[in-house]
Amino acid sequence: MSQLVRPHGGGELMPLLLQGDALAAECARAQTMTRLRVSSRERGDILMLGIGGFTPLDGFMTHADWQGVCDGMRTASGLFWPIPITLSASASAGIRTGQEIALQDPDDGSILATMLVTEVYAIDKAHECASVYRTTDLEHPGVRMVIEQGEVNLAGPVKVLSQGGFPEKYGELYMTPAQTRALFTKLGWSRIAAFQTRNPMHRSHEYLAKVAIEVCDGVLVHSLLGALKPGDIPAEVRTKAIGTLVQHYFMPSTIVQAGYPLDMRYAGPREALLHALFRQNYGCSHLIVGRDHAGVGSYYGPFDAHHIFDHLPPGALETQALKIDWTFWCYRCGGMASARTCPHDEKDRLLVSGTKLRKWLSEGDEVPAEFSRPEVLEVLRAYYAGLDAGSRVEVKLAGHSAR
Repeated sequence: MSQLVRPHGGGELMPLLLQGDALAAECARAQTMTRLRVSSRERGDILMLGIGGFTPLDGFMTHADWQGVCDGMRTASGLFWPIPITLSASASAGIRTGQEIALQDPDDGSILATMLVTEVYAIDKAHECASVYRTTDLEHPGVRMVIEQGEVNLAGPVKVLSQGGFPEKYGELYMTPAQTRALFTKLGWSRIAAFQTRNPMHRSHEYLAKVAIEVCDGVLVHSLLGALKPGDIPAEVRTKAIGTLVQHYFMPSTIVQAGYPLDMRYAGPREALLHALFRQNYGCSHLIVGRDHAGVGSYYGPFDAHHIFDHLPPGALETQALKIDWTFWCYRCGGMASARTCPHDEKDRLLVSGTKLRKWLSEGDEVPAEFSRPEVLEVLRAYYAGLDAGSRVEVKLAGHSAR
């Protein structure tokens, strides 16, 4: 019997991706349906529904679900959920309750899923932003995503027909919850810490992962493969850099690298909860939560994502936060340390952040050896060397605005 944490909701994984004859039949039916091109963020949500990452949801949320999640992080049925999973459309599209529609990929127009529309409703976008993102500032990328949505939301169950090209693009790196659970069971792991990353791993990230390895059976380095904000490093470069770090500086029996298809929402504390929730579906007992988890700019305090886990009702999540303090290189300690372990002054510390690393690399500056491993820097320098001048300026400017 598996010793892994149970999927969210206490039951079995609920992947909504059709297979075999059912898939062929639904693909044929989809050709006759009204089509709606979804956003990049919505595509990621569809793919997570398809592979079971959003178990036990069966589709996009109703108005009652949206209200409950915004106000109390609970759906209408009482299921804990920290961020609304919604689908929007233009009111002029004329989509009606009871209609079946085909959901198209935002890039190539291929059909990702079909949906039975059970409700069409308007929302207070400012309320969602204030509840989920703690701000209505349009400079916040998550707020901007919500404000730019269509005028109405569509609720209803979905049948997923595609994985959006992710398996073909990323190969073995792209793993479903069923696949990671099978691998963890094969490895004999039951305590697994997920390390969430949208950046290449620098020395601070390496330290966090190795702390987790000391108290768990292993670590899942789980890279976001969906869309980021301008200036962030593309997934294929990040994952190559991470693979290089794993190859040279980790025991191979302690770490698994994989990726998942969501876009970042930059929702800070609420997104940290979502990260823990779907890592539970992937089989992880813990989520490493460091400084400014899923944050952007200065919208959240550095440890707000720690504190939000302290206020969860009992039984909300099985996956627990593995909270680690501010980490840095201490020249007097002679190594990586945290605010809980290092007694020395700030002048003795080199703070390690993705923003600083991107800035140095985009400007062609030297990067201290205490900041990042040389093998990782080689991969990243090759990427920056291949950018044209305009792209380097964009990366530089974006690096100043967000971690």
